[in-house]
Amino acid sequence: MERQLHQDGPLAARLRPKHLDEVLGQEHLIAPGTPLRTLLEHDKLSSVILWGPPGTGKTTLAHLVADYTKAHFEQLSATQASVKDVREVISAAQERRAHYSISTFLFLDEIHRFNKAQQDALLPSVESGLLTLIGATTENPYFELNAALLSRSTLFRLEPLNDQAVFKLLKRGLELEAATATPEALELIASRAGGDARQALTALEVAIALAQTNDDRNHTVVELAHAEDALSAKALAYGRDAHYDITSAFIKSIRGSDVDAGLYWLAHMLEAGEDARFIARRLVILASEDVGMADPMSLLVAEAAARAVDMVGLPEAQLNLAQAVVHLATAPKSNTVTKALFAAKAEVALGAAAIVPKHLRDSHYSGAKNLGHGRGYKYPHDDERGWVDQTYLPAGVGLSRYYQPSSHGFEEEIQHRMSTRQKKQT
Repeated sequence: MERQLHQDGPLAARLRPKHLDEVLGQEHLIAPGTPLRTLLEHDKLSSVILWGPPGTGKTTLAHLVADYTKAHFEQLSATQASVKDVREVISAAQERRAHYSISTFLFLDEIHRFNKAQQDALLPSVESGLLTLIGATTENPYFELNAALLSRSTLFRLEPLNDQAVFKLLKRGLELEAATATPEALELIASRAGGDARQALTALEVAIALAQTNDDRNHTVVELAHAEDALSAKALAYGRDAHYDITSAFIKSIRGSDVDAGLYWLAHMLEAGEDARFIARRLVILASEDVGMADPMSLLVAEAAARAVDMVGLPEAQLNLAQAVVHLATAPKSNTVTKALFAAKAEVALGAAAIVPKHLRDSHYSGAKNLGHGRGYKYPHDDERGWVDQTYLPAGVGLSRYYQPSSHGFEEEIQHRMSTRQKKQT
């Protein structure tokens, strides 16, 4: 019966790896010599939390533990299990240990769905070692798990599959189904998967079924139209050249303060399946490169959007990206931070020895004061203005100013502060 269910089950279930070497996309965790693999192979695994987006292999890794350990393996889903279910597992584990000296592994899927009381019910058994917990979660465990439970577990972070891993997975699926696919069809499915192996294989399975309705079942070819229908979405032209061109248009639109164009290109990138983390990274860079101190909040907004992408994921995080685009596009612009940095780097590149003035040198270690370190240093907080007139650059460096604020946004205030201090210095 179990074999029949496996044969008739979803493609993702039928392709579930049976060995660590078959797992794709998590080489940082399961490559030979990595800590997790070493612990598994030597049956030394203690309680762990597997944290990662859907379809990255958390359940697969948990089931592989069962193949590597001599312990008894139990599984519960936090969406269905109650405190009573947990207590029954604990009771059985006590019997198992007392009568057969067999340890128990408990795989708790979606552990973030357990409330505080349910998590507390697990804690004594995890602390005593009666249960070795394997918790799987898509949510940030620092927010969703009790600190005591988290502190007694090792956290392993799973990453979305990269394009190479998704393509390899899709080819495995095609081979199992005795089908082939055009490169365009595979590219569309892979781009829409967002690094989610289960989503990629589900789309492929539907595309194969659609292809089989028209083709000879002995020679099924998945074409772009089948992939489009399986995903209920048309493919946008988004090859390598388009990627760079559209990214360029996206950045230049925001830099040019055209909020509608920025949103248009954002929508185009999202519809084409662009990696949301790539978009977020570009916004974080732009916040400093093109807005800078004209609106210091822009970097915080962009960084918050990037964290939202990581924590929430698509499709919801597209709203966070859109908010960042609107903020950045409508913010006052300045590239003075960028120009200042490269002016300073240019001077450093000249190769002059940067000798730290004695009054700025570290004077905390024994004997430093005998060398004159720190002598003559003026502590800015001792002055009612909060700053003092003293030299901070090496001799002969900084004959011209690197940072010259514009009159845009907050930089107008910075310009006023700097000019006021310059007048008082002269």
